[in-house]
Amino acid sequence: MKIKNHIIVLLIAFLGLTTGIVSAQNIDLDILKSINPDNPSSNYWENTSNSIYWISGGVSLGTLATGYIRKDKEMQQHGYELLISIGVSSLFSETLKSAFSRTRPADKYPNEVFVSNPVHGRSFPSGHTTVAFATATTLSLQYKKWYVVVPAYLGAASVGYSRMYLGKHYPSDVLAGAVIGIGSGYLSHWLTKKIFKKKK
Repeated sequence: MKIKNHIIVLLIAFLGLTTGIVSAQNIDLDILKSINPDNPSSNYWENTSNSIYWISGGVSLGTLATGYIRKDKEMQQHGYELLISIGVSSLFSETLKSAFSRTRPADKYPNEVFVSNPVHGRSFPSGHTTVAFATATTLSLQYKKWYVVVPAYLGAASVGYSRMYLGKHYPSDVLAGAVIGIGSGYLSHWLTKKIFKKKK
């Protein structure tokens, strides 16, 4: 019941966020411009941004493989939960990108937002941020230790910041990605418990 309440709160927050996007466009752009430099050619932020899919995939598949090698059912469950979380968050993200079809900030404001390498396509929400927060939330629900939770969320927040620093997304894209990722993490945690409970 507690998980359902968290999901409902996240959905309400997401709906509030999406309805405010159009009216808050100027604020969104102003915040982005304060983060995005004239020449965003930082290897650190590029690597932070690009590594999330490798890290998320590696952690989930590594956990699953280790679970089967050790014949550890709990670790297998954790591996499946991570994969479901990443899959669900990516599905939501891509569906919303198609529904909103928001232009990337550097395409809409080429003289105000700068990118090191142009990326075209849809902007809302940030897929990188979605996957980062889905992974962080799932790991935090599985291992409720500060030394897992704090680095996981710091890493996810760094990915979100990198997307703005590199001029790829508006702050609202990143915020929506974080909400979707967190919601997907809770949903996957709930689903996995149900699936594995039936198997037992």
